[in-house]
Amino acid sequence: MKKMAQIISLGMLLAGSGCHDLDRSRAVDSPAVAGKTIALQVCSNCHGVNGVSVSPVFPKLAGQRKEYLVDQLTDFKVHARSDPNAQRFMWGFTHLSEAQIEELAAYFSNQKPVLGEPGDQSLIGEGKAIYASGLPDKGVAACVSCHGQHGEGMNQFPRLAGQHADYIIKQLLIFQSHVDQRPRGEVMKAVCGNMSEQDMRAVAAFVEAFPPETEAAASPPADQ
Repeated sequence: MKKMAQIISLGMLLAGSGCHDLDRSRAVDSPAVAGKTIALQVCSNCHGVNGVSVSPVFPKLAGQRKEYLVDQLTDFKVHARSDPNAQRFMWGFTHLSEAQIEELAAYFSNQKPVLGEPGDQSLIGEGKAIYASGLPDKGVAACVSCHGQHGEGMNQFPRLAGQHADYIIKQLLIFQSHVDQRPRGEVMKAVCGNMSEQDMRAVAAFVEAFPPETEAAASPPADQ
C-alpha cells in the first residue's frame, strides 16, 4: 500500500508539472513541430520518454497499436472522449494537426513495451481464464478475440499486455457505466456489462503481467 501511495503521489506531481500545464502544451502548437518533439517535450512528462509511464494514472503507450492511438488522440482533440482524466490531462491538445497525430502515434507504437511485475498468481490464473474463454454464464466474450493471443491488440483494438492493472480497471468501469465518456466503447460496454469488480481485477492482473512465454510478443509491430 505504501508503494502504491508513492506511485500515486508521483503521478499527481507529474500531472501538476507536465500534463496539466496547458501553457507548455501551447509552446509546441505550431503544425511545423514534429510529433516526436511533442512526444519528448510534452507527452513524456506523464507517459515517459519511451512511453513507459511510472504512474497507473497514465497508460503505458509503448508498443500500443498505432490505429488505436490515432483514434484516441483524435477524440481528445475534439473533446469527444470525456472521462475525467481525459478532460484534465488531454483536452489541451486541440492544436494537434492530423500529421502530428500520425507522428505521435507512430513514435509511441514503435517503442519497446514493458510487461508488469507478476502479482497474485491465483488472481492472474483467474484472469487468464477470462481472457482466453470469457465468462459464458455471464455473456462476457473472451478478450483474446479482439486483443490478440498475447494481448498485442488488433487494428483499432488496443494492446493490453503490460498495461497498468489499475488503469485497465478504471477503463472497464467507465465502459460499464459511463460509455458515453468513451465514444468508441460500445463494443466494450457489451463485453464487460456483466463483469464484477473481481472479474475486472483478475483480467487486469493477468494482462499487466503476461506469462513469460508471451515475452516474444512484447516487441512492437513492425512498420507501424
